[in-house]
Amino acid sequence: MDNVIETETGGKPVAGTTDRTDEFIAMTATEAVGLLRTGEASPLDFLDAAIARIEEVEPDINALPIQFFEEARSAARSFTQRDAPDHRPGWLAGLPVVVKDYNDVGGQITTYGSPIFADNRVEKSDYTVQVLEESGGIPMAKSNVPEIAGANTFNPVFGATRNPWNQKMTVGGSSGGSGAALACGEAWLATGNDLGGSLRIPASYCGIVGLRPSVGRVPRGAGLPAFDPLWVEGPMARNVSDVALMLDSLAHGHPHDPLSMPPPRVPFVRAVEEPKAPKRVAFTPDLNLSMVDPEVA
Repeated sequence: MDNVIETETGGKPVAGTTDRTDEFIAMTATEAVGLLRTGEASPLDFLDAAIARIEEVEPDINALPIQFFEEARSAARSFTQRDAPDHRPGWLAGLPVVVKDYNDVGGQITTYGSPIFADNRVEKSDYTVQVLEESGGIPMAKSNVPEIAGANTFNPVFGATRNPWNQKMTVGGSSGGSGAALACGEAWLATGNDLGGSLRIPASYCGIVGLRPSVGRVPRGAGLPAFDPLWVEGPMARNVSDVALMLDSLAHGHPHDPLSMPPPRVPFVRAVEEPKAPKRVAFTPDLNLSMVDPEVA
């Protein structure tokens, strides 16, 4: 547990980094973005803190095997608040973010965890990452994934990602690298995607929060069938408020994704701040599909 960051959900304090680094990486994304928006800290400040933490824990955790810090530093140096679109919910103000290695970041490799794509360098970011960048996020690294798909994050290109709570345990999948990176303080926000649990399983295994949004809420890349209703992109963070912030940053229509939709009338951050309990809740322990362990049920 030495690699786990202390957050609202508990965990041990980090060690071995500067006082300022500890301060920055222990912040929630909401707190970090607040400092960035007011100019009390710069994108480069947070990026340098993240890099220090990544260099400290990566040899043990292996959550972020694809790193492009110099490109991120260049983006952080040139970032200006004037880039902010008027009234855009979820404006991240230059916060460094992690992107799952199923998504394209312009100029970087997308391997899908497969040797077939180990040298697959893409020219431009996919629609999900484009929207994230337009919302003020600065990609700095890509998170490890199972080869092509799966519920356990290891592959023949980069090896296994280890659970920071217990390195003998799995982080789940397929967004396991993102979950582990968040749990041990390497990032404040990370992307994931989900067909059968790939956002939710790593979140539960790593003690963070992952949300599978409704179909069309977050634009997807061009590599999927245009009207596929199963695969969704979504946010991962250390707490519910930060997931709401990231979902606001992602929930913008894209002209090339026919299922994507405009932002909701009420931003997700406001919905979290002003919660209303639903009148009815449906629950099933097994969806009438398979046996569930009694302890889980």
